[in-house]
Amino acid sequence: MQNESSPPKLRWLAACPKGIEPLLAAEIRDLGGEVERETHLGVLWQGDLRTAYRFCLWTRLASRLLFPLQESQVDNVDQLYQVARDVDWQTVFPVGASFRIDFHGKTDFVRNTQFGAQKVKDGIVDNFREELGARPSVAKDGDVRIEAQLRKGKLALYLNVSGESLHRRGYRLQPGKAPLKENLAAAILIRSGWQEALKQGSHLVDPMCGSGTLLIEAGMMAADIAPGLNRQQWGFDRWQRHNRKLWLEEVEAARQRRTDGLANMKNRLYGFDIDSEQLNAANKNLERSGLKDKIHLERRSIENLRIQKETAEQGGLVVCNPPYGERLSELPQLAPLYQDFNDATLRLLPHWKLAVFTGNTDLSKSIRRPLEKQYRFMNGKIQTRLLVLGPADEKSSAPAPSRIRGPVEAFANRLKKNLKPLKKWAKRENIHAYRIYDADIPEYAVAVDCYQDANSDTEWLHVQEYVPPKSIDEEKSERRLLDILAALPEVTDIPAEQIILKRRERQSGKKQYEKQQDVESRRFEVIEGQAKVLVNLKDYLDTGLFLDHRPTRLEIAKHCAALPKGARMLNLFCYTAVGSLHAALAGAKTTSVDMSRTYLNWGKDNFTANNLKISEHEFVQADCMQWLKEAAEHSAAQYDLIFMDPPTFSNSKRMEGVLDVQRDHVQLIQDAMALLKPGGLMIFSNNYRKFEMDSEALSDFTIQNVSHKSVPQDFARRKNIHMCFHIQAK
Repeated sequence: MQNESSPPKLRWLAACPKGIEPLLAAEIRDLGGEVERETHLGVLWQGDLRTAYRFCLWTRLASRLLFPLQESQVDNVDQLYQVARDVDWQTVFPVGASFRIDFHGKTDFVRNTQFGAQKVKDGIVDNFREELGARPSVAKDGDVRIEAQLRKGKLALYLNVSGESLHRRGYRLQPGKAPLKENLAAAILIRSGWQEALKQGSHLVDPMCGSGTLLIEAGMMAADIAPGLNRQQWGFDRWQRHNRKLWLEEVEAARQRRTDGLANMKNRLYGFDIDSEQLNAANKNLERSGLKDKIHLERRSIENLRIQKETAEQGGLVVCNPPYGERLSELPQLAPLYQDFNDATLRLLPHWKLAVFTGNTDLSKSIRRPLEKQYRFMNGKIQTRLLVLGPADEKSSAPAPSRIRGPVEAFANRLKKNLKPLKKWAKRENIHAYRIYDADIPEYAVAVDCYQDANSDTEWLHVQEYVPPKSIDEEKSERRLLDILAALPEVTDIPAEQIILKRRERQSGKKQYEKQQDVESRRFEVIEGQAKVLVNLKDYLDTGLFLDHRPTRLEIAKHCAALPKGARMLNLFCYTAVGSLHAALAGAKTTSVDMSRTYLNWGKDNFTANNLKISEHEFVQADCMQWLKEAAEHSAAQYDLIFMDPPTFSNSKRMEGVLDVQRDHVQLIQDAMALLKPGGLMIFSNNYRKFEMDSEALSDFTIQNVSHKSVPQDFARRKNIHMCFHIQAK
């Protein structure tokens, strides 16, 4: 072990997340180190062993502290091995210690980091064996960590002095949802001006605190607590240069500062969150951090935020890491959330500064404060920004009569105009699922449908965004979507948590039957005529109910009610079999055919929800084209009513070929008509807006275009939504 007689200055490399290097350099200087330069890994600096120990204890920003061992040009695997072997490893760690290799980088001769680590390991082991006749063991949780960086033909070898990543302070065993790393949280606080605010006796509020990382890091700064004080293991424990006496002196000094800091801490820190599980995690993390009595946690939503008047008047900093919608399904709740954040802070803390860490600056435009500074960070692989906003000025603090401002007012006004007659019509006609907006204004290209839960009367909005053409600026399109989502709750009186958003694209093959990812399953009943229909707004691209075909389904019910009880109805491309459901409730025996087992099972559930016996009806999983062809060849005419609504195009792997409704409709209709009883009716529809019926090829039949009558009032703005025909034998 080394004595502290005349401590030499050593070179160190402090690694950190991208974007934090300038802050880390300043921190190193404050701790007594001499900064050489910033690098792609972090900051290269000089300092004696005591300064390095102090750095390990006190750094709030670094990920690792590395001690350089060797750096050399390598042109092949043999040279890489030799560089590793040539290090005097006995002066680094004893043969009785275990070690591990962390290898980073690739070249044309090292294409796999595991292979590179193996070669470095071989060099180390062979060195020990040659010098001592024995070798150290390799372990995943080795006593010693050797880091190898291969970049631009150079191999650099380091001893990882800190060991496990320095962002792990030891208090956060309950990470919560989407947590920030502790060193990133510290960087956010420093950039936000929290260290300067502490000198002025300011307070701090995090209104969306999650598992409490920002609060705890802020509290550790306020109480002068060294971030590394609770760590039990270090990378230098088995280092040959380790000076235990020197280390314990630094630890004892840090403990005394913690004691004094906690006793003298006057700043008040408040954390709020609506999620009780997150708060539970935050409380447990607080207990381990030693700040349990210094930070107030409370379950409270943004709109119900409350701060003591005395604290609010003394001033401080609001800092938060709100969700920023990595998934499309999250956006309906987020646009109003940011608006609520703006309203609450303007109401309670107009003179406080705000610091908002977000990956979606469009969402942040709802916050009406002057922007003082903004900083770029990387949160993992997500590009993010920290927006530092000043106290509210007269413009921002003026009460806003409405959240709907600017160009989105045109959307809101159109929606209001649509809603007034549609609500009266829906109530009069007893309609519980209907469209209220369908890209009426091209710049606001969404379809909005309203669904009323039959069992609770709860109303939901289902919003489908039509993917904008590439000519439309993506950022502008995103801004408009967020404006729509912010406007909808105010115009419709439907809360943001009851608004579901999806992106509408042309689907093909199996994709149209798959669940959308990362959304919870939820089905509920809506009333349509005499039927209770199960819909699912979240899990699939479609909801289980095509609203534009409502008149056709009701016509099916009316037609079957006029037929003798037990009449036969065939539903081809049946989807969730709602057409069959209406027929069955009117007394018909139904056969429903579709390729999707998912949708057929959904259809069976529809029947069960209406107390219909599934055993009295047929559900057939098959390629409808193939099934029709075989049925036309081998079965007699047996159906009184046939309903066929094929997709415009399908290339599903379940099909033997490719379906194109324009090309294939003649064959489909001819095969289906072969199964229709004399005097029977076939209803043929599709959503191909350029569809043209080949009347000449189908001259054996009477064909009536009833498209104009089949489009309901809520789709009157889009009369070409589908085509519909009544077909009978002559």
